[in-house]
This record gives sequence, C-alpha cells and structure tokens, in this order.
Amino acid sequence: MVAPREYVLLPANRAFIAFSLALAFVLNLFPWGRLAFAPDFVALVLVFWNLRQPHLVGIGVAFAFGLLMDVHSAALLGEHALAYSLLSYGAISLHRRLPWFGVRGRILHLFPLFLLAQTCTLVIRMAVGADFPGWSYFLSSVSAAVLWPPAEWLLLAPQRRAIERDETRPL
Repeated sequence: MVAPREYVLLPANRAFIAFSLALAFVLNLFPWGRLAFAPDFVALVLVFWNLRQPHLVGIGVAFAFGLLMDVHSAALLGEHALAYSLLSYGAISLHRRLPWFGVRGRILHLFPLFLLAQTCTLVIRMAVGADFPGWSYFLSSVSAAVLWPPAEWLLLAPQRRAIERDETRPL
C-alpha cells in the first residue's frame, strides 16, 4: 500500500485569512440561517484558523465576529461572542493534538466543540425566556462537523506547495 503524498504548506497569507473570515460572515448573512441544518460558517472557519494559525486568529477575533453575528441576528449582545470565544478556546487547546488524527478523528474531536458553542447560545436564549426549539436545532452542529473535510481542503488549498518541483516554477 502506497502512503499518500504529503504537501509542504506555505505560510498562511493574512489577506486570505481575512478574506475567508469575511466570506464566512457573508455566508452566515444569507437567509438559510433559519434552516435547522444550515451550518455556522463563521464558527467553521474560526475553528479552522484557530487550529492552523492560533497566533493570528485567536479568541479576540472570535469575540469580535461573535459581536458582529449578535448585531446581525438581533440576538442578546454577547450571545454569539461567548459561544465563539468558547469555541475558539477549545480549538486552540486542541491545535497540537488534532493533526495527528485522520479525518474521522478530527470530526469526532470537533463535533463536541460545535455542539458546545450551539448549546451555549441555546442556554443563553432559554435563560432570557425563549422556548426550547426542538432537537432539530442541533443539526447545525452535525452539518458543521460533516462539512469539516471539504472546508479544510478548501482553506488549505492556497497554502499547498507543488509536490514535484521543476525548473519553471519558483516554488
């Protein structure tokens, strides 16, 4: 059995990090947010960058995007900010362990983080008087975990260096 070829990753471009976070925020602005299975794209991209670049995208960035999501969704101010901060803390604490696992292992490690963030927002909403939305509310965490492999592949694409070098390419 032949081992898969591994890529040598280039350093992450700060402009691409900012672009991916902004694009995830725009995707969250689309009206599919009321669908039970729609993932939280900001949470997904924040976790990715917290795992790959924890010194560039940390808890402060997560808190700021959480405030933006609170303003967008007219939620209790700080609801998403707290959830994203907890999510970011969990992802940063796993950033050295997670690369050792395969795709299934990463999904199994990240699903509880997405579930924790979603449960945090639900508890805050219920504490101020909202009703329990039903168990289908947690499908968003499942879809975020299922979307992890394609999101990881897509967000790592600009950093991959060619496996076979030739004289016409500089890298």
